[in-house]
Amino acid sequence: MLHVGWDGQRRVHGSVIHIDIIQGKIWIQHDGTNRPVAEELLAAGVPREDIILGFYPPQVRQYTDFCVA
Repeated sequence: MLHVGWDGQRRVHGSVIHIDIIQGKIWIQHDGTNRPVAEELLAAGVPREDIILGFYPPQVRQYTDFCVA
């Protein structure tokens, strides 16, 4: 999902959400929303072990409640 368009004289173009599906896991690469995508996925029934917070470095992911990789 992208922001695309114009804000007055300024061009707007940027990622709001970037999600990849890699080897059956949902990798959240970027989440610029006000409602965390991971929490929405959990509410929709996706298991924690299928969600990877890719925007965190690998050594930090172990401290989240989600899959490491």
